[in-house]
This record gives sequence, structure tokens and C-alpha cells, in this order.
Amino acid sequence: MTTSRESLDRFYSIIPAGGIGSRLWPLSRADAPKFLHDLTGSGSTLLRGTWDRLAPINGEQRIMVVTGRSHRAAVEEQLPQLADHNVVLESEPKDSTAAIGLAAAILAKREPDVIIGSFAADHVIADQRGFERAVAEAIGAADAGYIATIGITPTEPAIGFGYIHCGGSLDIADAPHAKSVTSFVEKPELETAEAYLADGNYLWNGGMFISRADVLLKQLGETRPELLAGLQELADAWDTSARGAVVDRVWPNLEKIAIDYTVAEPAAAQGRLAVIPGDFDWDDVGDFASIAKLHSKGRASDLAILGENARVLADSSSGIVVSQGERLISLIGVSDIVVVDTPDALLVTTSANAQRVKSVVDALKLSGRSDVL
Repeated sequence: MTTSRESLDRFYSIIPAGGIGSRLWPLSRADAPKFLHDLTGSGSTLLRGTWDRLAPINGEQRIMVVTGRSHRAAVEEQLPQLADHNVVLESEPKDSTAAIGLAAAILAKREPDVIIGSFAADHVIADQRGFERAVAEAIGAADAGYIATIGITPTEPAIGFGYIHCGGSLDIADAPHAKSVTSFVEKPELETAEAYLADGNYLWNGGMFISRADVLLKQLGETRPELLAGLQELADAWDTSARGAVVDRVWPNLEKIAIDYTVAEPAAAQGRLAVIPGDFDWDDVGDFASIAKLHSKGRASDLAILGENARVLADSSSGIVVSQGERLISLIGVSDIVVVDTPDALLVTTSANAQRVKSVVDALKLSGRSDVL
């Protein structure tokens, strides 16, 4: 960590722990979202892995978790060191602007000069030192007045990630690798992704944002003043006895929208967004193909098997099997297969079609089959 000690002392991490991970159905459900699963075989859930990654940077007392009311018990069981005043509960999902914005508003009220960093609960990062170096530079850029993000140096023409188009270098003493951001690009087609990789000026969007809380809130107020007003009203009441009544009245009416659209993209358009290239292994574990890749370590012939009591017989087969029961699963001569066996639902697809699992979830919602969601 090369950033100034004073800036680091003002840093506070936020972990938004929401979403159900619909591309990981039927393993990930509304009552057991993907951040509460061990998908790497490490013995720790993704949420716990995120906590362990952040604690060395700013200490366990300076990590706030934003999650749904229904997940509170599971989150606190996973994170016994989490301070009670650092648990922010959502009565219903409102996407990342409300989650991160509320946390920023609460922390800004407690510490007016706080620098905040938002890090998803369900990502996998293997290189702790590389991660810490990137965060240190992002803190430096934030202290200089920018909203900063960490972009991941792409290793392949991935179509499952958004991309960041980098501009020129910024002259920031504590962030020597910081670049301006010219635009965000949604998930591209393969041919476009290949062009981005060849260009060399594109990074994967890892969804990490670091900023002075007052700067982030000011940016939000320029694009969504009504949303900011609601978050400020919540923050004003948060550490008082009026919290419950204000949450019940204000939260349901907040706009549901991602922070990319309310803060990141407008900041980029105005030259206020800096990106720090992150040269570390990263995966958002967005589908079963990602999980298979994490376990195979690049060996195409491997079959990844997840589940404490999984019983699998395989002959000349590759891909991934996730089993939550004791039923014997036999695979013969199938490549890149995805089998997810749960007590009430079975998924069979291929790695190439893993991103399409979300369409099954959408169809179940339309048909009213909420019992398996």
C-alpha cells in the first residue's frame, strides 16, 4: 500500500451483498444467494472471502455490509466480527445505487471526510497483494477528488463482462497508473470483444468504486436528486430511534437502478472518473462455466465436482457437477457438461449455454413457480 497513511485511515469498505445470482440457479436461490455459497472449494463462502480480502486493508471495524433483512442471520453467522452498527438492512432489493448510496450517506454523516470503497460480495480475487496495490492507488485518486474504479486487465475476449474504455494517464501522485475513463461498454458480441482485447485500451468492469463519500453523493445528486434526497433522509434517521419508521416510509419509493448509470457513466462523461488497471486474477463467478474454469485451472479435460456428499461416476467427461444430495450421477462421454442437482430442481446444460440459465429463472417467474426460486 503506497497511498498516504492519512488517506488510508479515512478509508471504509462497503460490501453490497444482494442479488440472487440467477445464472447460478438452481444452486443460488432467493433465500440462499450465491454469496452465501462456497463456489471455489476453499471452505469459505464468497462473502467470507470478500471480508478476508478487505480486513487487512482497513480493519474489521471499518467494513459495512448492505444486505436484505432475510439474509441478516446468515451474514452475521458468516461474519461474526461484523459490528452491529455496520449492518445495513434493505427491506427489498433496490439495486446498487440505493445500496451503495445509503451506505455512503450513513458513513458521510458519521465521518464527513470518509473515503469509501464498494466491493461486491460474490467475486473471487486470488492475488491479495495485487488487489491491495490497486485499492491503494484508487484511494489516492479518490483523495484527489475523482471517483475511481478498478478495471481488470482482460485475459480473453470475454462476452460476459462489461468493458471500460481507457483514456489518457492522469497526473495523480498517489495513483501513478490512473487513467481517465472515456466510456463504459455493455457486454459485447465476441467479435467486438476480440477487437477490444487487441486494442489494449479496454479493461473489464469489475464493479468496484472508490470515492470520497461526499463526492459520490454530489455526483448522484446531479443525476438523481430525488433519489439522493431519499437516501439523505434515511441517513439522517439511521442512528436514531426513528430509523424503522423512516425506512418503512422512504425505502419502498426509492428508484431501483444500478450505480453505473447514476454515478459512474455521468462521472466519466464529465471527466471525473479515474480507472486503476488491476493486474490480478478476478472472476465475478457469473455462471457455471466460470465455476468450472475456476476449478479446472485451464485444463479442458477436467470435471469439477461440488457438494459435500456428491456421488459422481465419470468416464471421458468434462465440465461441472454440483450436487446437494446423495443421488449417484453418472456421466459418459460428455464434454463441457453442467449438471446441478438439488432436492427440488435439476439443471442440465453446457458451459457454452451457461449464460442462458437466467432465461429459465425469468420463465419460472412468469409462470408463477416461485416455489423453486
